[in-house]
Formats: sequence, C-alpha cells, structure tokens
Amino acid sequence: MKKVGKEQVNWPLTIVLILGLITVAFPLYMTIVIAFKQPSEMTNSVAGILSLPRSFSLANFKEAMEVTDFWRSLGNSILITVITVVLSVLIHSMLGYAIGRNSADSKFYKFIYLYIVSGMFVPFAILMMPLVKQTAEMGLGNMAGVIILYIVFYMPMNVLLYSGYLKNIPIALEEAACIDGATTWTTYWKIIFPIMKPMHATVAVLTALGTWNDVMTPLVIMSGTGKNTLPLAQLNFQTQFGTNYNLAFASYLLALIPILIFYIICQKQILNGVVNGAVK
Repeated sequence: MKKVGKEQVNWPLTIVLILGLITVAFPLYMTIVIAFKQPSEMTNSVAGILSLPRSFSLANFKEAMEVTDFWRSLGNSILITVITVVLSVLIHSMLGYAIGRNSADSKFYKFIYLYIVSGMFVPFAILMMPLVKQTAEMGLGNMAGVIILYIVFYMPMNVLLYSGYLKNIPIALEEAACIDGATTWTTYWKIIFPIMKPMHATVAVLTALGTWNDVMTPLVIMSGTGKNTLPLAQLNFQTQFGTNYNLAFASYLLALIPILIFYIICQKQILNGVVNGAVK
C-alpha cells in the first residue's frame, strides 16, 4: 500500500496571506494602542508609538464622546444609515427585478439598465456643487436630502448586483406562480424577494458601510443645520486638538463598533441564505 504523503504547504500563497494579515492587523493595533494612551506617552520615537500604554484607561473615550456629542451624532448616523439601507433594498431590488427580467427582450429596459449603471462612472466631485444648489432650492438641505442622495448614489451598483443575481433564479418559479393565479406583484414579494435574501444582505452591507463612513455628502448638504453624523463630528479633532490623536482614535473605535456588529449580523444572514437556497 502506498503511504499518503504529507500535504505540501503553498508557501507563496501563505506568505501573501500573512502579509495581508499584517497589513490589516497593524493599523488596527495602532488605533487601539493610541486610543488608550495619554498624550504624554506619545513620543517621536518608533518604540514610543508602538509600545503598549502604561495603563488602560477609558478617559480618552469619555472625552471623545463629549467633544463629538456622541449619542446625538450616533443617533443621526444610525437613522440615516437604517433608512438608506431599508429603502435601497426595497427600491433597488424591485428595479433590478424589472430590469433583469425584461432587459434581454426589451431595448427600452436595456437602455434603462445601461443608463443607471453608467452612474457609477460619474465622480461625486462633478455633482457636488450642482447638488448643493439643487437641494437647497428644494428644501432638502437636511438629513432627508442626504438619504435621497444616498439612495440615488448606490442605485447603479445595487441594480447591477440584483439584476445579475436574478440570472441564477429560474423563471420557471414565476411561470408556475402565474399559472396558480398570482400577480406579478404577489410573485415578487412571495417568491423572488425571499429568494434574493443573500443579495439583500450583500447590498445592505455595502450600502451601510458606504453611508456610515461617508463625510463629504453630509458635509456639503447638511452644512449649517447644526446636525452632525459621527464622521462629520470627528472632523472637530483636526482643528480643535491638532495633533492629539488619542481622542481621535478613541472616537474612531467607538464609531467602528455599531457598523462592525451590523456586518457580523449580515454575514450570518448571507451564509444562512445560501444554505437555505441550496437546500430548496
């Protein structure tokens, strides 16, 4: 009998994975270490920056929360993100369904698809000033205007994802529902929408990450309203504290926690959706 040899290690791939882990872990380590340090512990030497803090204190986090008006800014960010994600999933999935099922046979839907997807190639810098003027004239220079703009901004990518995912869903399911007397509306909500659960989670994660971390859109649209999102409130550290990175990094960690929890939840939903789809 032949002996089964030991599995060979793919060293090039292993080295790349290790370098990738270091690339991700090192900035996170720096953020955590600096967030717990006092300004007196920050020295110009590399050893002083990389060393662990003498004592782990939450004083930086407490002060950062006071400076950024944390709870109010957090509430604004959560409100904008949640509404944007919910409306994006509902609107973009319906639009992706209509385009995905008709673009192959209709030049009109194919044109609409190309028109919407082409929005991915338009930089925000080109649209910034016209949008500021237009939202101000329409009375949308507030959180409602920001939410509407987010729904429009993420429409090209989300429609591309939804219409592509629909190709994996057999049209026979809809034909069977039609024979049973179901309308297109009923077929979509009862059959297609639940099947697209993995894509809903994917779209939710991508949209939430972009919305949560965005600074420019709230900065130019909500300027003068007195309301801040978390990324917008964190701009205070650049002028008020100068080089005091301890408070800034503590604030960044606080802002990371909610979106990290959301990502973990959606990741589970993606896995559950894939497994359920495979079983069915």
